[in-house]
Amino acid sequence: MSGVERGAAPGPAPQSPEGLDGAAGPGEVEGLHWAAGPQGVAGGDPLDHPDPLRAADSVAVETLLRAYVRETGTDVPPSGGLLRLRLPCSALNLRVRVLYRSATGWHRFGRVRVVTSGQGGSLPADVGLVAAALVRESTLGRGAPPHLGADAVGRVISSAARTGVHLVRRRAEEPGARGVTPFLDAEQALLLGHPFHPAPKSREGASDSELDAYSPELRGSFPLHWFAVHPDAVVGESADGRTPAELLRPLTDGLGLSVPDGMAVVPAHPWQARDVLARPAVSALVDAGLLRPLGPAGPHWYPTSSVRTVHRPGADVMLKLSLGMRITNSRRNNLRSEMRLGVRAARLLAAGPAGRLRAEHPEFAILRDFGWVSAGADGDAETGLETAVRDNPFRGAGLEGLCVAGLVAERTGPGDGSPPAHRALLCEAVARTARAHGVSTAEASARWLAAYLDVLAVPLIRLRAWYGIALEPHHQNTLVALDTDGLPCAGWYRDSQGYYVAASHAADVERLLPGAADGLDLVFDDAFVDERVAYYLGINNLLGLVGAFGALGLADEDGLLRVLRARLERLRSAEPGAKALLDLLLDAPVLRCKGNYLTCVDGLDELVGDVESQSVYVDLTNPLAEAQR
Repeated sequence: MSGVERGAAPGPAPQSPEGLDGAAGPGEVEGLHWAAGPQGVAGGDPLDHPDPLRAADSVAVETLLRAYVRETGTDVPPSGGLLRLRLPCSALNLRVRVLYRSATGWHRFGRVRVVTSGQGGSLPADVGLVAAALVRESTLGRGAPPHLGADAVGRVISSAARTGVHLVRRRAEEPGARGVTPFLDAEQALLLGHPFHPAPKSREGASDSELDAYSPELRGSFPLHWFAVHPDAVVGESADGRTPAELLRPLTDGLGLSVPDGMAVVPAHPWQARDVLARPAVSALVDAGLLRPLGPAGPHWYPTSSVRTVHRPGADVMLKLSLGMRITNSRRNNLRSEMRLGVRAARLLAAGPAGRLRAEHPEFAILRDFGWVSAGADGDAETGLETAVRDNPFRGAGLEGLCVAGLVAERTGPGDGSPPAHRALLCEAVARTARAHGVSTAEASARWLAAYLDVLAVPLIRLRAWYGIALEPHHQNTLVALDTDGLPCAGWYRDSQGYYVAASHAADVERLLPGAADGLDLVFDDAFVDERVAYYLGINNLLGLVGAFGALGLADEDGLLRVLRARLERLRSAEPGAKALLDLLLDAPVLRCKGNYLTCVDGLDELVGDVESQSVYVDLTNPLAEAQR
């Protein structure tokens, strides 16, 4: 059972140690120059603490709390108030100052303290204690043995440690350091990870030295590892009919690989290359002479924000490599069913939807996973060498797409307690818009959101309205380009994992591409499709963006919710085919929301099982339904 104390009225938190921690400890904030917090809240950002490990611990606790209160329906008091969590399964009471209460759930918190007496005595709590107490509440409190949460607690702690490494390394960079290209800089910006995931930087199975090369946050890079494969053991397909060898030839020419006569080559992530050799299916191929490791070769590739997808600015394609390392909740082995879905989706889009989207929205595009290659036999049994081939329009010239998750990701200060010049790439863009248009930061934020809706959200909703095709456009799967004024001027969607066709459009899709759904999980009930779009586009992307504006101190969330509501209402009037989806987004009192915290606690791998049960979903109050028109 959780509770809140509402003793403080809405408004700025006190400029004192208690404003951060709920109670002062000797010397806890001495010498720190805390910046004004969001919405005028003065409480300093724990991310800027001079000790990067304490900063990482504080951020990990805050993210865990944010996910916990969302998924348990715990009410959060106004900014400046105290949130009290009564945790009877651990016989603990926690309290924490609310630095910023968000209408969309992107709350900011001070340091958590354990209440030690009825007279208000307390001690500071670290991420290990908070994680153990909350997870125990969510196991024992739901009738499960408490030991079942130990894995989740370990991942939360491990994620905090990885975040500390990221902060240490970024603070050691020269001021103003950037990635090789704007595209890569945004991909490498997620130092803290998903703002509603309890273990966003958990990565299991790799050493620290390996993670130096494999982590986008550390600006890692590495050459691909290559295998020679007998023609009888090469599998794959492409949307345009090219063979696997033809797909990869532009990447392999000139590498100097010593390939046995008559054999083809397939790439692998270097971590995966070592791991798969112990798998029975792969060792059998090696023993039969059908597969031969060739080792690393060629230029370095850069991991993007997903870790397993790699990019090279001069390459024609990106590669989504299979990676069995456990990242957050899942092992990221590519499934052949998903890769076939990507190729089928590319063919379906080419049959009409892509052309109509280009005509109506030339500023929007879908990055296709248009081919794949692997070693092994035909069928659905993965060997771990499956690689998807993706469009790459970002080659270091022209418009560069910026991952939206990277745009809103917070930056660390230089390490002396002061904040960075811009808390996130989004802050930098909005400041540019405000200067160029001669408007306030709040007005620039509203214009930024309006432009974003036009280049990204509207075409995605129209694709659902026209063809029944729905995608999973969360922040990491969406990209925007910015014009010279800092405003969104182009948008992209990526990733073949999330394609849905609404059952009401199944016959239309079949006419466009006969056999479109054969052998694939592609067609779903309309209500289920709209529920998932309402989460991925509505909650995660659009409401998440509104929350980021608020938490970063750029604009009032209520005003941005009105901007969002007004644009979606106009679209509802113009697109009858989107009415059911937009009725849900705009008017439903609650929306179904993916529960990253409970999914982590329950130990679910989100890439295993049917699409309806891969994750835990919870009901979330819909702030758009409450927004003033």
